[in-house]
Amino acid sequence: MQEQFVGTWKLVSAQFRDQDGKIIYPYGENAIGMIIYDAGGRMCVQLARPDRPPFASGELFNGSPEEARATVEGYLGYFGTYTVDDHQGFVTHHIQGCSFPNWMGEDQRRGYTFSGNRLTLSTPPMPAAGGSLTGLLIWERAA
Repeated sequence: MQEQFVGTWKLVSAQFRDQDGKIIYPYGENAIGMIIYDAGGRMCVQLARPDRPPFASGELFNGSPEEARATVEGYLGYFGTYTVDDHQGFVTHHIQGCSFPNWMGEDQRRGYTFSGNRLTLSTPPMPAAGGSLTGLLIWERAA
């Protein structure tokens, strides 16, 4: 099954449900992103809000506290390796580096389904804002 993952995928949708079933879009309804899986078992993923404000200073390391917060809250990126469990329908991302430091060195397991040129990844409930969120991310194979 791992061979089905291999390639570059463009984000179609990233929606999350809270514990009450309400749908939210932490990266915006027009989120952008890419996930890449290679045949050697390596992966990386990027998710971003396309409407994050630029730093007024124009300098990479000189944003105001508000600009820095919007940057952090509007972006997630990580890289590492991955393994696929065909029988249980999970792909596990073994994270080596991540913009969210708590995931460094952790494993993140995702349910998966394939339909045509689309890959859907689902997260287990994750702690967020005093509750929990469950994600549904739809990816389309890049041409």
